Amino acid sequence: MDLSEKLKILNNHLIGKNYNKVIEGCNKILKTNPDLPYALNLCGLALQGKNNFSLSIGFFTRASQLDPKNIAAVNNLANSYKALLKIDIAESLYLKALKINPNYISALNNYGNLKQQIGDFNTSIKLYLKALEINPKQMNVMFSLASVYQESGDLEKSKEIANKILSIEPNNASVHKLLSGMIKYTKNNDHFIEMKSLLKNKSLREEQIVDLSFALGKAFEDIGDYEEAYKNLERANKIKKTKVDFNIKNQEKLFNSIIKTFKDIDFSKFKKKASDKKIIFICGMPRSGTTLVEQIIASHNEVSGAGELIYLQNSIEKNFVENFKINKIKVTEEASSIKNIVENEYLELLNFHKYASRIITDKAPQNFRWIGFMKIFFPNCKIIHCNRDAKDNCLSIFKNNFPSTHMDWSFSQKDIADYYNLYFELMKFWSSMIPNEIYNANYKNIVNDKEAEIKKIIEFCGLEWDSACLNHHKNNKTPISTVSVTQARQPIYSSSLNSNNNYTQYLSELFNSLNN
Repeated sequence: MDLSEKLKILNNHLIGKNYNKVIEGCNKILKTNPDLPYALNLCGLALQGKNNFSLSIGFFTRASQLDPKNIAAVNNLANSYKALLKIDIAESLYLKALKINPNYISALNNYGNLKQQIGDFNTSIKLYLKALEINPKQMNVMFSLASVYQESGDLEKSKEIANKILSIEPNNASVHKLLSGMIKYTKNNDHFIEMKSLLKNKSLREEQIVDLSFALGKAFEDIGDYEEAYKNLERANKIKKTKVDFNIKNQEKLFNSIIKTFKDIDFSKFKKKASDKKIIFICGMPRSGTTLVEQIIASHNEVSGAGELIYLQNSIEKNFVENFKINKIKVTEEASSIKNIVENEYLELLNFHKYASRIITDKAPQNFRWIGFMKIFFPNCKIIHCNRDAKDNCLSIFKNNFPSTHMDWSFSQKDIADYYNLYFELMKFWSSMIPNEIYNANYKNIVNDKEAEIKKIIEFCGLEWDSACLNHHKNNKTPISTVSVTQARQPIYSSSLNSNNNYTQYLSELFNSLNN
């Protein structure tokens, strides 16, 4: 078999996501042909597929050195740096790729993704539109455009683009799922009927079935058919569960290590620093109201909402967590240093967002795990813990498809309950350690006494009252990239309270496993 045939086979393996075969095959070829850019690029792509971005960099770098005009290698190298949050390097490489070919659609789309990630929606939209001028039927770019319009609050344009995609690709399940979040369904809704019909297609891939099932779960709930809603949600979650390797014991190990690390720390000894940026961390379980609370606070004229940042989580996991245990010695060493790793890395990345405001909200829910780090490394920060009825909260998690690997626990009733119980105990620990440093924003209180509760939240943040906070749904300056994108752009409503009552007979395993 000649070399070109071998590379063709490996490329097919890449398409089929057989990454280990690609890596093994490329390494064999590179032993005898070390300067083959195509094989280097192919191996890099396989490593990206395995989320090994650091190792992929070497292959893409070598490929681009051997062939400086290898635009694919440059673009792929930029993608790896973007994944590693090396935003400045990634941006320079996208610009390099576009200098080689200003009409290279992949670089335009990926650069647009980067700009969208840091909240520069105007630039990202321009990049997507330029790509679509070159090829108006580039589906992945159209999807990017629909998502950025949705994230920035222009739901009508998002729906318009989504429907345009479906007119070309009626089986595009990802777009059906995107669109479902922006529709209030009735029994005779055309899109509802279309999705039900599509799900009967025997040729659908599992990931298509997942998207459609989550979308139909939402649609059936809209019309009050909770049995069918549950059936669709259960189908989707069962498939997702087969794709993850989750062991609650690892999370127990991590949560116990967090408590062991911080139980003897005197947080009062850490002085309030006069930092250029004041951070308001908004955390809690996913679907606990974090997006709503951020929209409320970020409606204030002195505040910019950064959305769901991964910067704190990434910095802590990279520097202090190994094998689900906290390195207590390193925490102690960094706590006493003048310039600590976490603050430096976090603020460096935050600066790419170019917020004019000095006060920033960061609403990554699972940052509740890192409250101890917040109080050590950002002693002047404000911490708001969002909480809602445990059953309502867990039901809402079950109803949604979370893409993050940190949500591998969210696809079975028992896993959700077990993780919630760990969260509940950890929050009790934090409350005992820093009782006056965390504001508990309860969803029910916000719904039942909106103005009074919002005023308490704003006061806790150390802000003067701004009546705009009562009209959070009019706030389009804050990105929403989470599953709450539609709900958080509506006035506060009460229909989510006690929603678990509609699913009692279907989610008994989940509800009965909760400890609180």
